[in-house]
Amino acid sequence: MQVEGGKGRVGVVGTGMVGSSFAYALMQSGLASEIVLVDRDVGRAEGEAMDLSHGAAFLRPVRITAGGFESLAGCDLVVLCAGANQRAGETRLDLLQRNMVVFREIVPKVVAVAPGAILLVATNPVDILTQVTADLSGAAPGRVLGSGTTLDTARFRAYLGEWFEIDPRSVHAWIVAEHGDTAVPVWSRANVAGVPLRDFVGPTGHAFDKRTMQAIFARTRDAAYEIIKRKGSTYYAIGIALLAVVEAVLRNQRTVLTVCSPLTGQHGISGMALSLPTIVGRGGAEEVIAIPLDAAEEAAFRRSADVLKERLAAVQ
Repeated sequence: MQVEGGKGRVGVVGTGMVGSSFAYALMQSGLASEIVLVDRDVGRAEGEAMDLSHGAAFLRPVRITAGGFESLAGCDLVVLCAGANQRAGETRLDLLQRNMVVFREIVPKVVAVAPGAILLVATNPVDILTQVTADLSGAAPGRVLGSGTTLDTARFRAYLGEWFEIDPRSVHAWIVAEHGDTAVPVWSRANVAGVPLRDFVGPTGHAFDKRTMQAIFARTRDAAYEIIKRKGSTYYAIGIALLAVVEAVLRNQRTVLTVCSPLTGQHGISGMALSLPTIVGRGGAEEVIAIPLDAAEEAAFRRSADVLKERLAAVQ
């Protein structure tokens, strides 16, 4: 495998807190030669481009511009962050009706000017909107993916690392299925250095405890609600998660990330985008890994798919 140098042209549609936080992280990374900001509020996109570009002298060269959809022509990758934010007390699925309207408007416009771009969906409910984007765009398999449970998985590993008192990067554990209330923790495959998590004992004696593990999953699943209750919305961490996906694409890293993409029979599911560990490279979601699940996890994964399919069918 050859890792490439990156330096692609990246479009960002929607310059609210998520889109602008991602753009801020991207400009500092040195991955993009140009960042193009698009928003229905033209002044907002222009203001963000001005503010970001004023810091460019401190970083590696990057051009930051704002414009209409036509300015996305030639982009290697377009990140879709447009849509309504999740409100306090509202689930991600509650956003669907409002954000479906937005995506039916923006996706055809993006595809018309940037037909070769990989589309990365960040807007919630990200699983359903990734499927909708794939359907609307007619893109080849893998060319449409969503942030999925990349952030959930990062939160999960952080909380597990905190409990066992080890670096979370040494915890190999995944959240799969929906980025939302029907998310599924894969306890059966979680491990540290190849030692199953159920058998692992940390350096201070902390071991796998079912009640503690369930509390850790609940913290993971409900983290966004807690953040929204305190500060209104989440944006920094998802901005960094999006950067990890974009880096894997632009540099052809073939990194395994729990992005979501339309499934084609994995775990018996087709016709819905759900998250599974996926090899992400220049082709987008290049290979979805149908990791073995135990019976309970398999059932929960299929329930998650059913919930999302029912909600999508209701709004269609």
